[in-house]
Amino acid sequence: MAGTMQSEQCASVKLRAGNHLASGTEVRVTPAGGLAIGALVSEIRLSVAPLVLSARRPY
Repeated sequence: MAGTMQSEQCASVKLRAGNHLASGTEVRVTPAGGLAIGALVSEIRLSVAPLVLSARRPY
């Protein structure tokens, strides 16, 4: 089980807009890192709704 959590997954993206603008990036993440990223994104998404609701309330 420990060996499966250490294998890396890779992804790369290359973007080009017109003749002068180009960008690219590459990401390598382990499954444990992917779980950590997912937990952080979930926490951010869950915290946004109460902030928006409290900002809309009149004083």
